Amino acid sequence: MPITSFHDIPVFQFSSLAGRPGLVHAISTRHGGVSPPPWDSLNLSHTRGDDTARVNENHRRLCAALDVPADALTNAYQVHGAQVMLIGPAQRGQRQMNTDALITAAPDTPLLLRFADCTPIILYDPAHHALGLVHAGWRGTVAGIAAAAVHAMQVSFGSRPAELLAAVGPAIGPCCYEVGDEVVEAVRQAFSNPEALLPPGRRTRRHFDLWAANGQQLQEAGVRQIETAELCTACHHDWFFSHRAAAGRCGHFGALVMLRPL
Repeated sequence: MPITSFHDIPVFQFSSLAGRPGLVHAISTRHGGVSPPPWDSLNLSHTRGDDTARVNENHRRLCAALDVPADALTNAYQVHGAQVMLIGPAQRGQRQMNTDALITAAPDTPLLLRFADCTPIILYDPAHHALGLVHAGWRGTVAGIAAAAVHAMQVSFGSRPAELLAAVGPAIGPCCYEVGDEVVEAVRQAFSNPEALLPPGRRTRRHFDLWAANGQQLQEAGVRQIETAELCTACHHDWFFSHRAAAGRCGHFGALVMLRPL
């Protein structure tokens, strides 16, 4: 597993994004923090029952390890929708309401979204030095949030989809994501090839392939360069928080991205 440590904080990084000038990116793991079970240990969520002081210390540790300004951390109240928010200097360091994707071309403005089985997606435009960060659960996926973020970067920054670098992070995989009839019907309504995204499970219910669904949306939006981690959070819940594997008693890991001035 491609895990890199920064000052004793282990993070996952994408090979297509690592070493890019002016780009900071990391998917945190559950290790390196101060929270006790069931949030052990680098829980980044204030809404899962963990102590606020511990969560704040976990944020401080992650930001310090990556050398990003903690007071500028810009995050969101995620609602499993398809809303995309443009982040400029006026939004720096604030929590955005009711959004699941953030885009920015502002340097020194770290973006953070939180996950515990849903899909992190990073979009980087090297031509315009712009970023997008997406939280895609099943509802956001069928609502087209990945494509919405690509479109928002086109409108806001002049991004050309074929030049974007997309990275699909650790999330619950098709091996473990058993879903009910509501999800199956939503997938069938949203995709032209739904059966390919709904493999049969070991029981009578279908599974949903979030990785492939978001990759397909990105491709249909014109993105050609896509790296997929193919790491299932339920299979690897020793490294990543998984709502499904922990029956809801867990914290959240984070995807953190930031632009440095070129």
